[in-house]
Amino acid sequence: MNTGESRGAGVQIQQSRRLPDFLQSVNLKYVKLGYQYLMTHLLTLLLVPLMAVIIIQASQMNPDDVQQLWLHLKYNLVSVIICSAFLVFGSTVYIMTRPRSIYLVDYSCYRPPSHLQVRYKQFMEHSRLTGDFDESSLEFQRKILERSGLGEETYAPQAMHYIPPRPSMAAAREEAEQVMFGALDNLCANTNVKPKDIGILVVNCSLFNPTPSLSAMIINKYKLRGNIKSFNLGGMGCSAGVIAIDLAKDMLQVHRNTYAVVVSTENITQNWYFGNKKSMLIPNCLFRVGGAAILLSNKAKDRRRAKYKLVHVVRTHNGADDNAFKCVYQEQDDVGKIGVSLSKDLMAIAGLALKTNITTLGPLVLPISEQLLFFATLVSKMLFNAKIKPYIPDFKLAFEHFCIHAGGRAVIDELEKNLQLLPVHVEASRMTLHRFGNTSSSSIWYELAYTEAKGRMRKGHRVWQIAFGSGFKCNSAVWQALQNVKPSPNSPWEDCIHRYPVKLVL
Repeated sequence: MNTGESRGAGVQIQQSRRLPDFLQSVNLKYVKLGYQYLMTHLLTLLLVPLMAVIIIQASQMNPDDVQQLWLHLKYNLVSVIICSAFLVFGSTVYIMTRPRSIYLVDYSCYRPPSHLQVRYKQFMEHSRLTGDFDESSLEFQRKILERSGLGEETYAPQAMHYIPPRPSMAAAREEAEQVMFGALDNLCANTNVKPKDIGILVVNCSLFNPTPSLSAMIINKYKLRGNIKSFNLGGMGCSAGVIAIDLAKDMLQVHRNTYAVVVSTENITQNWYFGNKKSMLIPNCLFRVGGAAILLSNKAKDRRRAKYKLVHVVRTHNGADDNAFKCVYQEQDDVGKIGVSLSKDLMAIAGLALKTNITTLGPLVLPISEQLLFFATLVSKMLFNAKIKPYIPDFKLAFEHFCIHAGGRAVIDELEKNLQLLPVHVEASRMTLHRFGNTSSSSIWYELAYTEAKGRMRKGHRVWQIAFGSGFKCNSAVWQALQNVKPSPNSPWEDCIHRYPVKLVL
């Protein structure tokens, strides 16, 4: 989510409200949406079995059959020309309209230096010494920290380690440079991609959008080429990482034979809240320094070295609803201090966005058996008994790994319950929250890195990345592993994976 949105995802820890029970209702229009996505690939679905039948028939022909076919075609020139024309036309249409495969060559998550780590006692002591928080606010933050799921090794920006804090524009730029350049340096070293080979750049950061932009900072640092297609996404929250991947994917469909780099981060330095409004204090306790850089390619030759192939991106935006639009809202408090306000309805709104998203995603990824069970119970409910609970498909049959945005412990708990996941399926999200905190849009990449570091990613495995953001948005990305994926050098978990998973106190 965005830091604003992210802040949205953060509310889950404090709110006593829970996500809606998905068993209670399923909106048919979102099921139709999923099948509309499916129908866009109808040509491919029809051509594949047709070509399979032709190949099978051809493989069963003997030399006499081939000779008879040749004699028949030899004396039917018009038929040959017409068939050839249709074949050429059909092949041309297919080649021109089929989407290019998008490969994830590699990615890198930034690991800040150890001197930026912030422990509970240090956090509370610094908060007290600033003089900005009253006793009620300090006690509130202490309780949030205790229940947050964060560990003792998360990172705060350098400016927040001073007393009093120094949240200047220069400090914010320094934080942005450290995170973005740190991730990009490691990515370039691991992939050997030259800056001049990068044709597309997408950067997302919600609450820090200076002039020149963050994307311009990267272009200047690495001397990227003058005709690069660069984009800078702001204010889109914790789900902006998936949005950035979707934008890069669309650009790679248009521009052939090139690389796209996506940088997902959030900036904390100038967005710390120094007031006493409870709904604005939660982000202070949850959000920590982090960022990720991802290298995508549409080059066929990169399939051999790529880690993953992008299969689907499904985006849901409920911003047309006023309550959803305002549930995560940046504003000033009564004394003029800026922060992000979180609505008491945030969990319910997040649940509705999630239900819409997974109902649309289901027809694209679920096996036929699960879809038939779902529709059978849905029809029975509509025709016979309104009290029949819809069958909620088992997404564990569609995915081997789940990367749920580490916005806070409560959201992970609720998704584990509602999607009927096992503890191992949410382990990456819980451990990322514990080790790095809520790093906003980059959290799903720390979670993927955790799965790789544990040696669990095998060829053919499918990964579901799902993130929430202000607006209100819920976005999903589906990847398929192209090899038995090993962690890249300088992985964020390199120095600590042997200690995980840790036992969390509930």
